Amino acid sequence: MSTRVTGPEIETLIQLLAKMPGLGPRSARRAALHLIKKKDQILRPLANAAAEAAEKVDECITCGNVDTANPCTICMDIKRDRNVIVVVEDVADLWALERAKAVNSLYHVLGGTLSPLDGIGPEDLNIDQLITRVAETPSNPEKPMEVILAVNATVEGQTTAHYITDKLEDLNVRITRLAHGVPVGGE
Repeated sequence: MSTRVTGPEIETLIQLLAKMPGLGPRSARRAALHLIKKKDQILRPLANAAAEAAEKVDECITCGNVDTANPCTICMDIKRDRNVIVVVEDVADLWALERAKAVNSLYHVLGGTLSPLDGIGPEDLNIDQLITRVAETPSNPEKPMEVILAVNATVEGQTTAHYITDKLEDLNVRITRLAHGVPVGGE
């Protein structure tokens, strides 16, 4: 015999929150309770913002960023250096570089890294779109001069970087990497 403490609407809210990164079932239950207690201050505005985001936010057809404009605001910014494309694993990486004001170039979001153990191959990532952006064709007047691989220093990130480097090798573009490692004296 099961005793239900909450209605199905609250249980659905908890289950959906538990799918968020970093939230397990207990944290989701606490978050749901907080949202319900602050219904007018948080829950309703959050629901409205989520509905509006679901309606208006889309993935950029050029770089893979998410924005309400398509192509995205970054791709349309004429002040950016169009000779450089920074390749990142995920939109979160793009946002981090933007917050840090690390570069003023264009981006390309791969959507992950190669991981044969997880069944993620080149066809599952936005690698072909990157090659198309870099290839020198009459329909591509903005061919970049440099591609900066800003992928994580994990085995999967390094594998992805090597794969992309091999694919871009014959396209007359400089391929560089973000510096990473232990600082001098840090070991």
